[in-house]
Amino acid sequence: MTSYLSLNELTTRLDAADYLVDDGLAMALFLTQSVGQPLLLEGEPGVGKTSAAKALAVALDTPLIRLQCYEGITASEALYEWNYPHQLLSIRAAEAGRGHLSDDDLFSESFLLDRPLLKAIRHPGPSRPVLLIDEIDRADDEFEALLFEFLAEASVTVPELGTFRSSTAPVVVLTSNRSRELHDALKRRCYYHWIDYPTVERSAEIVRRNVPGGAEQLVHAATNFIARVRHLDLDKPPGLAEAIDWVSALHALGVTELDRTLGAATIGAIAKSPDDLETIALAFSSESEVA
Repeated sequence: MTSYLSLNELTTRLDAADYLVDDGLAMALFLTQSVGQPLLLEGEPGVGKTSAAKALAVALDTPLIRLQCYEGITASEALYEWNYPHQLLSIRAAEAGRGHLSDDDLFSESFLLDRPLLKAIRHPGPSRPVLLIDEIDRADDEFEALLFEFLAEASVTVPELGTFRSSTAPVVVLTSNRSRELHDALKRRCYYHWIDYPTVERSAEIVRRNVPGGAEQLVHAATNFIARVRHLDLDKPPGLAEAIDWVSALHALGVTELDRTLGAATIGAIAKSPDDLETIALAFSSESEVA
């Protein structure tokens, strides 16, 4: 039987990896590594969904295998593909030696290239890898359907070779920014958790972990300001990632307090569209007290 960390052990290790979790996320990560059910994390961009999978791999002391989804991603990029250049060279070598290669020879494991899903299944162990299927909502419906066999049975079928199954199924984490609605069939296969924006206090602690040299007053003022501007009419409200980027930029400039001039000059760290840049800059300039 595969061993797993207790809830307290996992939380402690995540903290040691500088990833702070609330009770709900701690339970979700615990269940996916103990029960084995894939975990679907949804939330606004920048709240730490991808970082959760990375931190989980660190906490479990196991490799992270990442599949970055995007519009138009194909099965061969996610599952496997054949090493066509190697096959062609082998055919020419056989012809030069007046030999012959059968289809069974050409479509054997020696010509098989593992992509993330098959790589996760064929991971030699003894630990289970963490497989991150990142931004699944960016892929199309057909690609999403390709994942059903894998998520339900932890297996990948290669028609020429058969079905590969893992004796120690990977720990699977999927993330989505909800740019489109996912299939119910996918959701049914997963444990679901929504990651919300953390409180200002937790945000400040996370920023401190990621910008250890940042001045306390700067961290406090920046995280408070970002929490306030999320309530404005923005195309892309800033998340934790943007808060870290902003404090990092200001710290690099030697700022210890949220200076009006340099703060305004670095708004591009948290605003990601022309309209947002104008809106956030106006909010920043109109603050009666920045810090």
